[in-house]
Amino acid sequence: MNWRIALGLLFLIIQPAVAQPTKTSNPKAISGNSAVSAVWVPDLGNGSYKNPVLNADYSDPDVCRAGNDFYLVASSFDAIPGLPILHSTDLVNWSLIGHALKRQPPFDHFEKTQHGNGVWAPAIRYHNNEFYIYYPDPDFGIYLTKATNPAGPWSNPVLVEGGKGLIDPCPLWDDDGQVYLAHGWAGSRAGIKSILTIKKLNAAGSKVMDEGVIVYDGHETDPTIEGPKLYKRNGYYYIFAPAGGVSTGWQLALRSKNIYGPYERKVVMDQGKSSINGPHQGAWVTVNAGKGKADEDWFLHFQDKDAYGRVVHLQPMKWVNDWPVIGVDADGDGKGEPVLTYKKPAISGKASPVATPPESDEFNSLTLGLQWQWQANPKGIWHTTSKQGFLRLYSAKAPDDARNLWDVPNLLMQKFPAETFMATTKLTFTPNPKLENEKTGLVIMGMSYAGLTLKSTKDGIRLAYTVCKKAADGKPEDETTIARVAASTPIYLRVQVLKGAKCQFSYSLDGQNFTKTGAEFQAEPGRWIGAKMGIICTRATQINDSGYADFDWFRVEPSAD
Repeated sequence: MNWRIALGLLFLIIQPAVAQPTKTSNPKAISGNSAVSAVWVPDLGNGSYKNPVLNADYSDPDVCRAGNDFYLVASSFDAIPGLPILHSTDLVNWSLIGHALKRQPPFDHFEKTQHGNGVWAPAIRYHNNEFYIYYPDPDFGIYLTKATNPAGPWSNPVLVEGGKGLIDPCPLWDDDGQVYLAHGWAGSRAGIKSILTIKKLNAAGSKVMDEGVIVYDGHETDPTIEGPKLYKRNGYYYIFAPAGGVSTGWQLALRSKNIYGPYERKVVMDQGKSSINGPHQGAWVTVNAGKGKADEDWFLHFQDKDAYGRVVHLQPMKWVNDWPVIGVDADGDGKGEPVLTYKKPAISGKASPVATPPESDEFNSLTLGLQWQWQANPKGIWHTTSKQGFLRLYSAKAPDDARNLWDVPNLLMQKFPAETFMATTKLTFTPNPKLENEKTGLVIMGMSYAGLTLKSTKDGIRLAYTVCKKAADGKPEDETTIARVAASTPIYLRVQVLKGAKCQFSYSLDGQNFTKTGAEFQAEPGRWIGAKMGIICTRATQINDSGYADFDWFRVEPSAD
């Protein structure tokens, strides 16, 4: 067995917050938290790491430390479960341990697809032995959810402040007992952007107490400043914030002796001569290096990689004259640039086992793997799992106004895990004999999408290659029939994702010999997110029962080409 896989399995055994995986014949694909990824591992095994440490779409990351453990949260928009929680002990090896948001309020609103809406950039903090997550919904306001165990359960979200355009909140518990909340503004809802506001919270941190103060105006020097992270160090209040745009901007640090300013300004990291565009918003954390060693400072941020989403990088950080310097500062001007490889953080205690978020799923568990998310608040009749070793998706009727899959809630999807990989699933389709146009299969989703689908017709089941260009604009699908397939016949569907997010679909009836279908499809990002891969089971007509598709497994492996 590969040593990285072995260490990853050992890590699963010793983590009390994560359920034990079910044994399977495929060690690369374990239900729930999977074995170590076969397509991307940031830990180089020699005391160094490579970026990104999360090569998947965990945008707007924020991180807190509790003891010697680190917990990361990211934006999730309309995907449910939302607010993913990841755990690490060295900032390099990350495991997905749960989600803070099982259903997104307002519940009726998020029963429909809401692309680009929902959970924007959250903040996570550990305070008084509790974990706090503040997250914004740009259409409804800023919410708070809490937990004593970061793996859950998390409390029902409480609306801290209602309103439109309130985004990117971050709290600070000050030395004198005051509690503050910094946030930015979404111009699309508020009619203004490029400013940062600080407000007072009540002692519980659950309610905004005033209208706040604009503490920084970035219109002239730092357009589209957003994502403020609020800290205090050596008597200074610091606001870390990105500006200049998601794919082209820089990291800014603001400091003041007064929470309300005035704030001094300094650019502390930009792309420089590196290949890391952006680099965009993130979080400062310190690492306990152990007895006799100085604590280390580190910074996690994201990079926008178009169809691959917003991946997470880890940068060294140091303080010079009470200013942070992020990345490597070769010329000593106080402004760093991102690194691609670097030595791992010096942690106290034992070395961290190699770990990565889950990708493959054997569907041997009574619950879905943590990597899976629906495209809206789920209904209990969409799926079932069992110890018999398969996932059953029931065909759910698409909304009457759905023009294509972009508008369909019951798509079960996960993030791209690397620049190149191969995803294969084995399924059988049992349509309702009284229905036509039930459909199941494997898809790559974005503003345009493509997939291999089995479709019930009056002439039987047809395997089709489907492409929908400009799906987000409501354009129709273009469907090409490939072959006929008998009901309940096992079929293997595969997609290879090559460099540049080019996707080649293929199918097999024996699991060994695969036939390519259609031309390469260029994957596209969704709205504020990367492309996703997933499985579907839908229908166009409502009657008193549904057909279903049984998915035996879903495996992510290195690309065959």
